[in-house]
Parts: sequence; C-alpha cells; structure tokens
Amino acid sequence: MIKITKNKAPYVLLIGTFLSLTSCNENKTTTSESIAITEAKTEILKPKAKLSKDFKDYWYNGDAEITSYKLEQARYGEIREGSAILVFVTEDFLPEKQVKADNYSENNIPVLKVNATKNFNTGIYPYSIMQSTFYPVVDNQHAIKVTTSVQEWCGQTYMQLNNRDNFEIQSHSYFQNQADQSFKIEKALTENELWAKLRINPKSLPVGQIDIIPAMEYIRLNNIAFKPHKALASLKNDSYTISYDELGRTLKINFNQNFPYEIEGWEETTIHGLGANAKSQTTKASKLKTIKSDYWNKKSNTDSNLREILKLQ
Repeated sequence: MIKITKNKAPYVLLIGTFLSLTSCNENKTTTSESIAITEAKTEILKPKAKLSKDFKDYWYNGDAEITSYKLEQARYGEIREGSAILVFVTEDFLPEKQVKADNYSENNIPVLKVNATKNFNTGIYPYSIMQSTFYPVVDNQHAIKVTTSVQEWCGQTYMQLNNRDNFEIQSHSYFQNQADQSFKIEKALTENELWAKLRINPKSLPVGQIDIIPAMEYIRLNNIAFKPHKALASLKNDSYTISYDELGRTLKINFNQNFPYEIEGWEETTIHGLGANAKSQTTKASKLKTIKSDYWNKKSNTDSNLREILKLQ
C-alpha cells in the first residue's frame, strides 16, 4: 500500500553550501590528525528514550518513508541542478557485525536508518553520492555505523565509521594521498546522526557550543581531517542550524515541527577566502514529495510509476 504524505508546512527558504573545489587532479595532503590512534574509550549511555505510540504506529507499520527533493548543488564554483532522496526506515541491527539482522533476536538493536542520496552532473560527467546512518531509536548513544560513497568518472571513494570502543574509521579512495586508511578516534557527536535524531525528537538535538564531526560527505568532497570541529548549534520551532566558524560552513535543516517531523529541505553555505576576497555559494534542497512504501518489494517495471509520484522522472 502506498501512502502519499502532503506537506504540512510551507517551504522555508534555504541557505546552503558550496563544497570547496576538488577535482581529478586532487593534490591536497591529509594531515596526521586524521590518522591519530586513541586509547579505548567506552561510550557512556544516556537513559533510553521511551517510544511513543505515534512513533511506533508510524515507523513500525512495515513501510519506509521516502522523500524526494529538488537539489541545487554547489560544486567546482557553480550550482548544479539535480535530485536528492531521503529514505528513513526502521530495522534490526546486529551489535557486533553492525549490519542488518536477517532474523529477530532480543540482542538486536532497533535503529532508524537514514539513506541520503544525491545525483547531479558536473559538465559532461555525473556525480552520485550516498550516505547511510544507523541510529538507535532509543536515542541514547551515537550512531552505530555511518557509511559514505562518492562515484564520478574520475573514480570512487568510500568511508565507513563503526562505533565500538572508539570510532573505527576505514577510508578508500582512488586519490594517492587518500588511498587506503584505517584509524581510530575518540567518540564524538556526528553530523550524520543528527538527521535521525531530529526525526525521533527534535527537542533532543544539541544546542549551544558543541564539538561535532562534519558530515562524511563534506569530509570526503573537501578532503579535510576526520575529527570534531567546534560549532554553534541553535534550534527554532521549524529549523535546526549548525555553524562551523573555523570551516566557514553553515548547515540549516528545515522541518515540520509536528510529528513525524518531516524534513522540508536544507541549506548548506560555505565561505572561502578572507575579507574582500571571501566568496560563498549555497547548496539547497527543496521538498517535492513524500510517500510511505515497502520499496524493497517494488521491483517490477510496473512499479516505476512510483518514481513519477516522487517527481523523479
């Protein structure tokens, strides 16, 4: 059964981001900070959040929530038109292997999974980006796992975070100075997990001065060290903003303030240079359509009409 969800709130105009320039001729150097090894540090768990009846009825009815967005992506100094998708779905997660469980067990960890995709072209060649975040629905710890992949005609890159005694990071790239890396860092708040946290309870989002690891997409596209950065976070009724002063980057997520807190769009702005030479560009995503669907069962050609409903044709 397909359920169409209408926008419950008008769009909020977005202020977005320009990802700093990288290309097939990438020659930046990864700093030693990105390969620091830390001592084991066990995460201190907060009390488990109690799941409401509304939450269970919406997220445990056998469907995923799929939302399409019109994308205006800043890349290589220009704005590129494309599409973005957010897929939210609950599933059981194996705590040790940190993959989706094939069978139910009381030892499984229920997570809210966020699959975020972007597709856009840069001149002749296309970009495809996907981030996956697995966040416990009890909202009492960091994401268990985060992965990011970027594909374009120069090649592909992949990065994975596993939440164990520390954050364990694996990174693979076709660029020589990124190459194959494996390292650990102390646990910290991640930007990726905040998208799931918002959908569970926006009031639980951190505010004020925070230390936070930027989105793995941003880290990969800009080739910056994988580490927390200082930021200022603020929450309003229908928007959440994170400003990274040292990165010159601001992310603003606009959402419906009523349950299930649908994401209406987002803005990401990055400033490059200083003084009169400072320049900024904005990436924007504006909501098109939301459906609820067991999309994994929609594999026939006749199911392609769902892409039309999502305005992806």
